[in-house]
Amino acid sequence: MKLTKLTLVLFIFCITNSIFAQNKILFGATKAEMCGNADWIIDADAHNIYFNSTTHIPYVSAGSTTGASNAQRIPTPAQSGITSATPETYWEGGISAIAVDCAKQGYTVETLPYNGAITFNNSANVQDLSNYKVFVVTEPNTLFTASEKTALMNFIANGGGLMMICDHAGSDRNNDGNDPPTVWNDFLTNNGVANNGLGITFDILSDVSGNSASFAVLTALNPYYSIFHGTFGVPNQVLWSNGATMTINTTNNSNAKGLVFKSGSSTTGLTNVYVAATTYQTGKVFAVGDSSIIDDGTGDTGDTLYTGYTGDANGNHQKLLMNGMIWLMTPTLNNNDNFFDATHFTIAPNPIQDKQIHFTFSLNENQNTTVTLYDTLGRLVKEQTLNNLNTGVNYQSLDASDLQSGLYICKLTTATSSKSLQVIVK
Repeated sequence: MKLTKLTLVLFIFCITNSIFAQNKILFGATKAEMCGNADWIIDADAHNIYFNSTTHIPYVSAGSTTGASNAQRIPTPAQSGITSATPETYWEGGISAIAVDCAKQGYTVETLPYNGAITFNNSANVQDLSNYKVFVVTEPNTLFTASEKTALMNFIANGGGLMMICDHAGSDRNNDGNDPPTVWNDFLTNNGVANNGLGITFDILSDVSGNSASFAVLTALNPYYSIFHGTFGVPNQVLWSNGATMTINTTNNSNAKGLVFKSGSSTTGLTNVYVAATTYQTGKVFAVGDSSIIDDGTGDTGDTLYTGYTGDANGNHQKLLMNGMIWLMTPTLNNNDNFFDATHFTIAPNPIQDKQIHFTFSLNENQNTTVTLYDTLGRLVKEQTLNNLNTGVNYQSLDASDLQSGLYICKLTTATSSKSLQVIVK
């Protein structure tokens, strides 16, 4: 059978691993996320975790109700009961607000409990990372093992999304000698798979409270555009309440980019970074230097809690983190297609201006062709069969007058191939 070439300027819609079929987010709780004043979990029905003063290893104190939060795998009440009006107090963890927001977006959320295992492609582990699209780790206080670091890198390489939430130097809550910047840097620089391969490191310092920030200016087709122009709106400020900054190394990873900077201090876009993003093979990483912005102000009784998720920066932290989460959950787009010519497909203008998506493509022979539009959650929004096509260049339009503003994925399909491209609807 003759293979017809459909020539397009598009990014291939990678669906090469079962990981893309997942709609699940895993929140980590294996790295002492509950020690001291920390409560970086989405829900807990028991509060009986203690930390050995010598080994710093967590353990359960049977019958106790006065320890740290002991997060269970499935939050309760069931997330099926969550509606658009459900408050974050539906669950009881210190970061329940972002988890409730994720459930409202249609995602399934789970916790990897304190005694869970971080693995990738281990069928014996029911919570293996291959069963999830995004892994969220907030303020880890114990080092990842060599096998865990390998699992994390392979998870990202195969299309997973990692959300790294750090904090300031000295925030060693279990007193084992490792604070979050040290833990994250050990993973980033010494993972045994691609040392320094993500192009991000955390600075070992404490950035003082109340610092303002400047935001990167992103073009419409920048791969990180939707983090600032996403479903939750346009964030325009953050409040750093004693967190860390980052340094970007584009030599090690040309896709690494600073998105938010300490105001007036980053002239190159590579230093004093508050928020960063990068890609590695088919996966994504979203990194934040301060845990205060994900803290919703609830959690363990007696802990020092902080309302940063919606209480600070006029609600912009929620916009930034949820846009980042949706970006991580969105299937990766890249241009690694070596078979098709990448010069004959365009969507222009982009962002669209007249509520019509105008696109051009070429066919070597006439065949059935459809165009479909998806939102960032992967839901089908529109589908149209393209008629009266020509061999050679074709000019077509798709009506977008009934669509809300935001980022969409436009997919063009023939009998022999398909391609996808991001499009911005204003």
